[in-house]
Amino acid sequence: MRTPKTTLAFDVYGTLIDTAGVVAALQKLLGARAAAVAFSDQWRAKQLEYTFRYAAMGRYRDFRVCTRQALDYCCAAPPADFDAATRDRLMAQYLHLPAFDDVLAGLNRVAESGMKMYAFSNGRADDLQLLLTHAGLRAYFAAVVSVDEVSSFKPDPAVYRRFLKRAHATAEQSWLISSNPFDICGARAIGMRAVWLRCNPAVAFDPWEFAATHEVNNFTAMADIFTA
Repeated sequence: MRTPKTTLAFDVYGTLIDTAGVVAALQKLLGARAAAVAFSDQWRAKQLEYTFRYAAMGRYRDFRVCTRQALDYCCAAPPADFDAATRDRLMAQYLHLPAFDDVLAGLNRVAESGMKMYAFSNGRADDLQLLLTHAGLRAYFAAVVSVDEVSSFKPDPAVYRRFLKRAHATAEQSWLISSNPFDICGARAIGMRAVWLRCNPAVAFDPWEFAATHEVNNFTAMADIFTA
């Protein structure tokens, strides 16, 4: 009997793509790097919080809306009360964020193994196409799967089931690679296996029953799992 091909789903924001890529632009606006990093961190945290809220409320707004609302929240008080034009420029930069330094080499190694690879994200499909193309990553993926297709967000089980349907894969033969613990929990809860990319050693995993199958701290170690 032919062995089913392993299917890999790569999260995008925070896993392939560095959302802190906006820090340089923010530093020009805020002056101090520490202030820029703090702003970037809060922007990302609010962005994710809003996806969770909208999913729980059943009142879907796409990821671009969540990102802009999170930015507006962060700009609600000085010294970051940027005008509309400045906010528009920061939003535009979200389509040109860089990949993490070790991503390209890791994807090259996994691609050589012949495994099916997909980009799987909370982002809008059109934004993801632009973002991955700009970062030089789009060609590695058979398709880009967006949560827009089910009008919800990770970790809603419907999102992961939609991915499996799009990839023509079963949960048992599929892996999620993500830096986000909530994403790992969502995939594991429906029976997928998962690799947690622990980019920040200060971040702990949630003490839930949905543990990652593997934990690594870089893309080289991730590639080792699938190419050994």
